[in-house]
Amino acid sequence: MSYSFDPELAAALAMVPEVDVSDLAAARAAQARELAEQVAEADEEGVDVGELWSPEVTMRTYRPTGAAGPLPVVYRIHGGGFMLGSPDVDHEENLRLCRELGALVVSPDYRLAPEHRFPAGLEDCYAGLCHLVKNATELGLRPERVAVAGDSAGACLATAVALLARDRGGPVIRFQLLESPAVDDRLETPSARRFVDTPIWNRRNARLSWEAYLGPGVPGTRGVPVLAAPARAAAGGLAGLPPAYVSVMEFDPLRDEGIDYARTLLAAGVPTELHLFPGTFHGASMVRHAGVVRRASAEAVDALRRRLSR
Repeated sequence: MSYSFDPELAAALAMVPEVDVSDLAAARAAQARELAEQVAEADEEGVDVGELWSPEVTMRTYRPTGAAGPLPVVYRIHGGGFMLGSPDVDHEENLRLCRELGALVVSPDYRLAPEHRFPAGLEDCYAGLCHLVKNATELGLRPERVAVAGDSAGACLATAVALLARDRGGPVIRFQLLESPAVDDRLETPSARRFVDTPIWNRRNARLSWEAYLGPGVPGTRGVPVLAAPARAAAGGLAGLPPAYVSVMEFDPLRDEGIDYARTLLAAGVPTELHLFPGTFHGASMVRHAGVVRRASAEAVDALRRRLSR
């Protein structure tokens, strides 16, 4: 079908890489090559990039150069359909968040599916956050100023981390930033059924990603836990979560599940801000020069700044 993409995004479509996760090895190799180039060219001025090891997971850290005093934390979990990616995915955005927020940004290198299915990656992410907060003094961070953030599958893992923290009496999370969240394995929303040939991410890729994460034949069946697919929660199941910012892209198979999840958060009494960006598709953030992408990025930074400074 045809889509009314934002003109700047439409003009850049020829340069947007096609993603086909049916050949996972090839998709991983292609992504690794592209990301290696981007990381090599990234401007790291003003940011000290390092690594932090916990017993469970390695994390990449971004600390403002010369920053004094304990810092707020953005714990940003990369996307990739649960089966692609590394901290390189968000490297440029994490540098920007670090500089603009004056925060410690942390990206866990969690285990990927299908080699490591749910809950392996989630437990890695949660363990990394617990390690940070447990060692707050040594690491120079403010444990009462922690936000979890993620895009797509990363947003699913971020909000699931918030659920784990609530249920296990873990770190107190101040805010959750959920961009184009992949939170519903059933793929029954109108956007999931309609947008079958959209750029970067489509219904087929979404189906394959959930099968990788949960196991063949499991997505859409009864009994998939809320921690795996948070959209399955009733409103009461989300009570007590931290305030949320949810953004969705207009022509994205995941659009409606993100909207529905924001509505469920609101019904649970969770302060939630919802933004839909017109003319966009899943992964449109790759086109960094587009005005709508710059606006989406600026609004996300502003939401984090407001919540972390309170």
